Amino acid sequence: VQELLLGTLLWAPWLALHGAPLAELSGDQDFQLFLHKNLEFTRKIRGDVAALQRAVCDQFQLCKEKELLLMQQHLGITQAALEQCHSRSFQPEACFSQIRNGLSVYRGSLAAILELLPAQASLVETLQLDAANLSSNIQQQMEDLGLATVTFPTEAPSPLPTFSSRFHHQVGSFFILANFQRFLETAYRALRHLAHL
Repeated sequence: VQELLLGTLLWAPWLALHGAPLAELSGDQDFQLFLHKNLEFTRKIRGDVAALQRAVCDQFQLCKEKELLLMQQHLGITQAALEQCHSRSFQPEACFSQIRNGLSVYRGSLAAILELLPAQASLVETLQLDAANLSSNIQQQMEDLGLATVTFPTEAPSPLPTFSSRFHHQVGSFFILANFQRFLETAYRALRHLAHL
């Protein structure tokens, strides 16, 4: 029942988007090509984040989020905001700007994973590069569409948390990856919504 309720809550904001004034974008062939290419790209990044989550689970037995929620509050690791991607007054420029901000935050946070999982260095570096490339694809598309970049002053990329122990570093890395995965799922749904307008 919880999963069903969560599924409903996750999808509910998308129902409000159908009235959004995006018809002028939806018919643009270049825009559609951009969306489809970057949906695939986002799916690939999600797969790489999932591979790192499995590595953290296998190596440190940190697999279940519910068991670690108190530690998350203690460490102060938060989710990058993406509310503009599913607000009732959906604006592509605000959503794209938040996706770019979040990608920048997570790209920086991956340094903690690199330190924790040196054996996964090439995967972490690929992820950092992919996050940077996805961000530039979005920036380029915004420029092509004449969309202004929206800045969110309260969302300066947060400095990497300092972990007081190895265990905190492990749990912090677990949450960085879990939050990044959720962020990518929301970004993916926003791009898919635009592709189906």
